[in-house]
Formats: sequence, structure tokens, C-alpha cells
Amino acid sequence: MKIIQKRKFLYFFSGALVLASILALSVWGLKLGIDFTGGVLMEVDFHQQSPNKNEIQQSIESVGGIGSIQVQPVDENGGLVRFSSDSDSKSEEVSDVLKQSFPSVEVVRVEFISSVISSELKSGAIYAVIIAIIGIAGYIAWAFKKISYPIKSWKYGVCAVVALVHDILITVGIFSVLGRFYGLEVGISFVAALLTILGYSINDTIVVYDRIRENLLRAGGAKEFEETVNNSINETLGRSINTSMTVILVLLAIIFFGGGDIKYFALALAIGVLFGTYSSIFVASSLVVDIWKKDQ
Repeated sequence: MKIIQKRKFLYFFSGALVLASILALSVWGLKLGIDFTGGVLMEVDFHQQSPNKNEIQQSIESVGGIGSIQVQPVDENGGLVRFSSDSDSKSEEVSDVLKQSFPSVEVVRVEFISSVISSELKSGAIYAVIIAIIGIAGYIAWAFKKISYPIKSWKYGVCAVVALVHDILITVGIFSVLGRFYGLEVGISFVAALLTILGYSINDTIVVYDRIRENLLRAGGAKEFEETVNNSINETLGRSINTSMTVILVLLAIIFFGGGDIKYFALALAIGVLFGTYSSIFVASSLVVDIWKKDQ
């Protein structure tokens, strides 16, 4: 299958998705959760079997003037309640509503998450993604130093980074759309998902690149580089697709049957794995061929 020969169409498709993601981020941005905006963390103890977290959330929603609400069960009797507010009075209202709805409840502690800490957390998350990408590029350049012909080893790293940015931008863009139309918020778990996507995507890219390296060493320059890359993609195509589909099936089970943050963590991973597989096969490999052609 002559995949490489169709790279202009593949570039158009990828470029359209990336452009749409950038536009969505520019216009709507991301709907940030409490982790990034600040709010209140309340620990409660029901002294018996804790109610369903949906029941807890519905009771808190009756308090007006608060933003997003997150409920996380702790053991069998407790829970952590997070909501967007910096007002002591709202915190007391939430406490009163919980006591009215669940007479056995006890508020163990109340903590305010300041916006300053949340801003530092946001900056740290961005730096973490950037450092991970730079580290990955350096590793690939080092790992492929033995095949500096027909293109320099560091150029493999650059192509892999372009593919990674492609994956991250599309995932973030989709969550921007989901936040705009479905109120889906992003928190620390979303950052963890992005870092996981980086690891998965680069692993898939390295599988393809490693096969290119093997075929180059085996051919000894006897074949044209474009043909070698195309053969390498065909040889790894089945493995890449089968592995990714297996992962996505597991993630779909979590999305449909999981709850809370884990569901949205799995959703981000599923999107990232899907586009990470696509970029490893079609984007990262096509780029090295174009760089080779440019150097001719």
C-alpha cells in the first residue's frame, strides 16, 4: 500500500484538524476546573454508608452562586466535595444543605484553594508537557544516531515532536469544544492524560522509526528512502492498529461504565491514542520523507 504517496491529502486532513483545534482554543479556550481556578475543598463523614455521589451533588446544586461541583467518595463513609467559590458564606450554606439532606453528616474540614496556587499549578502543567516533549526529541535524536544517512538523526526527533504536538492540539481542541457545548471541565487528571498520550504516541512512532532503521541498515542504501519508509509502515501497520484498538476498547468500557474524573481521563486518552496512532503512521513518517526530498 503506497501510503507515503498520499501524504499531501494526509497533511491537508491533519492541518484542518489542527487549525480547527487552534480556532476552538482561541475562541472558547478550555473550561478549567477547580484545580486551575481555585475553590473550596470540604471533607465530610457520614458515619454510615455514604449516599450515592449523585445524591450529594444534587443536594449541593440547590445552593445558588457556586460553580462546578465535584464529589469524590473516600472509603465507605466519607467523601471529598469540591466546588468553585471563595466565599465563607457559601461554604456555610453548602454545609447546612448537606446536614439537612443527610442528618448524620459531619464536616471534618474545609480548605480554600487559592487562585494563586491554581495559577502555579496551571503553569506547572504547561511546563511539564513542554519538558516532556523536549526530552522525547532529545531521546530520539540520541537513539537514532547510528543512522544519520540519508537524513540526520536529530530530524527524526523533530518529526516525532511535530506529530506529538499534532496529537496534543487535537485532543485539547476537542475538549475545548466539549467544554463549550457540554460544560466539560479539565483538571489535573486531564494533564495526566496528556502526558500519557505523549508516552503512548511516541512509543508508536518509535516502532515505525525503528523498523525504518532496521530496513535502512539491511538495505545498505540499495533502496530509495521513500520506498524503505513505505515498506516499514506496511510492516508495522497491523501491529499499530491492533494494539491501539485493544487499548481503545478498554478505554471505551471505562468511559461508558466508569464515573467521575476517571471517565473523562479515559475519554482524553481514547482521543489521544486514536490520533496518536494516526500521526505515528501517517504524519511522523511522511515528514521524514519530505525532509529527505528537501535535502536532495
